[in-house]
Amino acid sequence: MSKDAAADVSVALPHSPDLEELARLSQLVRWHIVNTVAQSKAGHIGGPMSMTDLLVALYFAELRIDPANPLDPARDRFVLSKGHSAIGLYGVLALRGYFPVDELATFDRGNSRLQGHPDMKLTPGIDVSTGSLGQGLSAAVGIALAARKQQSDHRTWVVLGDGELQEGMVWEAVNSASRYELSNLIAIVDLNGLQQFGWPADASRDRFDRSDPWAHVNLRGVFEGFGWNVLDADGHDFSSILEAYSAASDNVVRTSRPTVILARTVKGHGLSFTQGTYKWHNGVATDEQLQIARNELQIEETNR
Repeated sequence: MSKDAAADVSVALPHSPDLEELARLSQLVRWHIVNTVAQSKAGHIGGPMSMTDLLVALYFAELRIDPANPLDPARDRFVLSKGHSAIGLYGVLALRGYFPVDELATFDRGNSRLQGHPDMKLTPGIDVSTGSLGQGLSAAVGIALAARKQQSDHRTWVVLGDGELQEGMVWEAVNSASRYELSNLIAIVDLNGLQQFGWPADASRDRFDRSDPWAHVNLRGVFEGFGWNVLDADGHDFSSILEAYSAASDNVVRTSRPTVILARTVKGHGLSFTQGTYKWHNGVATDEQLQIARNELQIEETNR
């Protein structure tokens, strides 16, 4: 990675991002996640890193947006339902040009525009304030329904965590989206298979069983039963992600159903010491771990 890529500047959107460029951007976002949280001494790591590739592909290859005009009425909308993963979204927004990358250093501090959960009144590029799990899809349904009534062709995208699918409100929204034939609504489920807390299973296990809360459920069958188009994707393979996004966009005009992309991911993906463990749901990297992150993510020295 070049020094220019690692410096505190935004990355311009290529006319047609190639897979190598998207992978480079993901490395940079992951560095900003782990480094920013380390400097602020608080934040989440696992969830932001599992969704990084999904957001990079979305913001640099799919969304119809203009960072110079973040309130453009014609823009696509995005809702991060798993709002505790905000630092991952902030990293993408900064590189996309919504605010200076230097501003990431203010994360979760008083008077910062970049709070621990997204705030649409503070941060450019945030369409919905989120944080209480399970509520983001309902907001997205409302936005998509309004677009339909206003005869606007913008699309509404929403990312949900697999753990928050346990909230009943999610399924009320799933049912409503199908009932109102919101084909302009596209949901992405970040299926990283780990959550901070789990169902009681074995009293000897701390925080119970954190494994995939939907391992016993046919999610494809459930969404199809509710009347949704269902697509699968490898959430860390850009070819697979972009193929799913293209198919989802086609569904907007080809069908009358909302679409969900079930994206298989790994919690904490991208760093040897964070991936695949619930212990990095949140956490603060040590100086030694930051150096490991620099090396593994191929980040050259910067002034930060």
